[in-house]
Amino acid sequence: MTPLPDVLPIQPFTKPVRGEVTLPGSKSITNRALLLAALCDRPLTLTGALFSDDTRIMAEALRRLGIPVAENEAEKTLHVEGQGGKIPAERAELFVGNAGTAARFLTALCAAASRGVFKIDGVPQMRKRPMKGLIDTLREQGAKITCTGEEGFFPITLEAHGLKGGDVDVDASASSQILSALFMVQPFAHTPMWIKPIGEVRQSFVKMTKQFRANFGVGGGYSPDSGRFGSGNGPYRSPGICQIEPDATAASYFLALPVAANGNIFLSNLHIESYSLQGDARFAHVLRDIGMTINERRDPGDIENLIPDKIYGVDAAFYRPSHINGVTQDFNEFSDTFLTLAAIAPLLEGTTKITGIAHTRKQETDRVAGMARELKKLGQGVVETEDSLEITPNLDELRQRTTQGMIEIETYDDHRFAMSFAILGCHDLLKNGRPWLSIRNPACCAKTFPNFFDVLESVWENSHQK
Repeated sequence: MTPLPDVLPIQPFTKPVRGEVTLPGSKSITNRALLLAALCDRPLTLTGALFSDDTRIMAEALRRLGIPVAENEAEKTLHVEGQGGKIPAERAELFVGNAGTAARFLTALCAAASRGVFKIDGVPQMRKRPMKGLIDTLREQGAKITCTGEEGFFPITLEAHGLKGGDVDVDASASSQILSALFMVQPFAHTPMWIKPIGEVRQSFVKMTKQFRANFGVGGGYSPDSGRFGSGNGPYRSPGICQIEPDATAASYFLALPVAANGNIFLSNLHIESYSLQGDARFAHVLRDIGMTINERRDPGDIENLIPDKIYGVDAAFYRPSHINGVTQDFNEFSDTFLTLAAIAPLLEGTTKITGIAHTRKQETDRVAGMARELKKLGQGVVETEDSLEITPNLDELRQRTTQGMIEIETYDDHRFAMSFAILGCHDLLKNGRPWLSIRNPACCAKTFPNFFDVLESVWENSHQK
């Protein structure tokens, strides 16, 4: 992987995009699979796994809990020696960085242990991310949790006594990961546990968790009278091998690349909606709504086999038409991709309105405020509310601002800002191939897509071959 400078200029495409991209494995699926593998009755090997900051944090934490995890990054495999629901270590200090999945999943896992004292902490930004709904529920289930800083946030010290089960009301409105964490440890409660979500909960990742849990041999029931979800008993049954899907959120950047640079791109083995566990695969529909053409490729070696208007399959091609329009879109269920659309909104014709994103103010950074700030820096018209952004493009003003020098995008140590605006920077705004936009701290992409800029450069090189 090429070392990255503190500030990285983005090289525009002067020729149409041409190439094929192999995506990294899904972060959401890799970390769920790691947790369920730890709770399995037999060993499990994850293939196509993501190797990034967030997944390494998860794997290292499991090792600290006494659960063997072997990594082979060259082959993209993780081998986990499941302990059948037991945590061998009775004391451990766990560091979760700024990984929300690891933070919530590991907290629930530790609380499900029959005994043990576990200290869990992360980076300063993680100490601001919502944990209260999970902490409150686990306390009611028998865990003794002390917040050693601000109440309801990390750092915490957790004394485990197992989960007592019964009826559980959980407020997961701040993060659906809270509900997913409880669903994954639910089968190990002392008595059957019936969970009822309180407040609005985004369902896409919760559905992923339920499906994944069922794939590991533990189904679930639903009581319409009480609105509660139950489950079978653990441990989970290892299928031996678990194939990790390519990351649909990472796909959004390269699917949007033809908007910035024309041409077409193929994403190998990408499943769109019908075959995908990931709600973020719905971003492909947004691209179709702005005017992109989406096709399925049957034969990887034959471009003539493209089938128009089909939006699912193992390979997808995206073509930029002559006109691409702004849209109004609710991103509540696939909000990690809203930044991708917002960053390319200056290239669309007409206003783009993005709604359903208030919860993203409590993620790696305040993503709504940060996106509004950076777009205004680019001279775009932005109306910001608590839950939405309305973006009116102004390319003339953007070009005018580049006369004062290259525009530098602040990433707020948030990988999705870096990748989204990098795609915008691929547009040949000045019609001379000169970089006009740069990304501060591009290395923050290591959180989920460590070699993003290498992959982007390889597509550029392939597109500019004579």
